[in-house]
Amino acid sequence: MIDKRRHPFLDRLYLRYLDDEESAGFIEAVSKHYAISTLERLARCGQYLSRRGAILALGYLGSFDSSPTLAHALRDSDRVVRILAENGIFDLWCRDGNDNQRQQMRIVVRLNDTHQFDDAHAVASQLIDEAPQFAEAWNQRAIASYRLGHFEDAANDCQQTLELNPFHFASAVGMANCYLELGEGLAALDCFRRAFDLNPNLDSIRGQIEYLERALEET
Repeated sequence: MIDKRRHPFLDRLYLRYLDDEESAGFIEAVSKHYAISTLERLARCGQYLSRRGAILALGYLGSFDSSPTLAHALRDSDRVVRILAENGIFDLWCRDGNDNQRQQMRIVVRLNDTHQFDDAHAVASQLIDEAPQFAEAWNQRAIASYRLGHFEDAANDCQQTLELNPFHFASAVGMANCYLELGEGLAALDCFRRAFDLNPNLDSIRGQIEYLERALEET
């Protein structure tokens, strides 16, 4: 049994969260005692429990600016840290812009999730016009374009996403799938490799890389 009294305060908060699963209490306690910059430092340099607690907290409290820290955690030696980072990083990517733009982003994500791709494309385009620096808007429009069969447009939007957010492994995967649809296997392989380099936990992508490498060798 872990003696919680011997652990730093963040570790104790994290262990208590595991016991009671009270995310609101965890967030409130962490926000009272830790600055975002301190959480980012602990996420990179703390012991494994501190890294877990810091990454979990940043997933709730961090902004888009915390993306590099969670992207770094995708390569952490601790599997739980890697899982927490992967679970939290998408939320950070949606926290760019102002309050109204973030609300528009939530609408776009919901439209894509419910397969309303024409509407998602339209709202994402409006958001891009208003906030062209919002990387996730480009990614969400890419998702809509891909599902509408506009593969070249989707690939272009994925490229723009990655220029604005070079940690966006999901967009690299999306661009690879676009190139597969366009019959450009070598470009797809490069994108899958980029995605796997950003997030080595993508086991299915490892298989895609191996398959494409064999297929290209045989041609």
